[in-house]
Amino acid sequence: MAAVAQCVRGALRPRLPLLSVALRTSPRLLCAATQQKNTGQNLEEDQSQSQNEQKVEPSSAEKLLAEEKAKLEEQLKEVTDKYRRALADAENIRQRSQKLVEEAKLYGIQSFCKDLLEVADILEKATESVPKEEIKDDNPHLKSLYEGLVMTEVQIQKVFKKHGLLRLNPVGAKFDPYEHEALFHAPVEGQEPGTVALVSKIGYKLHGRTLRPALVGVVKDA
Repeated sequence: MAAVAQCVRGALRPRLPLLSVALRTSPRLLCAATQQKNTGQNLEEDQSQSQNEQKVEPSSAEKLLAEEKAKLEEQLKEVTDKYRRALADAENIRQRSQKLVEEAKLYGIQSFCKDLLEVADILEKATESVPKEEIKDDNPHLKSLYEGLVMTEVQIQKVFKKHGLLRLNPVGAKFDPYEHEALFHAPVEGQEPGTVALVSKIGYKLHGRTLRPALVGVVKDA
């Protein structure tokens, strides 16, 4: 064992100067390595900071894309508003057209009805002109003529009613300028002022619309 230890010491003696030199030079190496490490860290920090600055400050291409996006969104908003207004206008036109068609169906015959009103007026005057005391069995011709006129008048009123044409005979009613036309104003005892005292000519309404106003005399204050 002693011999082995002596051999080991003999082998290490020539290397002791080299180990001491390495130990003396190691602080410098350590400083250089530390400096290189610090320099590398500084470079990495500078690179990361520049990348962060590039991320914070958008490039010109990104600005152009953002502006283009804003313009497209504004154009889309305008087109959407125009589309909605066009839909609303189209719906209004459709409703007005439908109303016109319905009114044409209801009031398209008003010119024809006005012409028939003259016939109805003639029949009414004819029946009123026949003396009631002359309508007797011993006067069969006049009686038959009168009954025929009355039946014709009743039938024409049925036809008028079927097509929405109604009579306006407003005796005693309140005067309405939309349905009546005043021929004169006169005080009438026992009647309220502003009411219709006399109907000179019967009026007519077609589906609620005045086709011909009734010609009336209106009561006024005494």
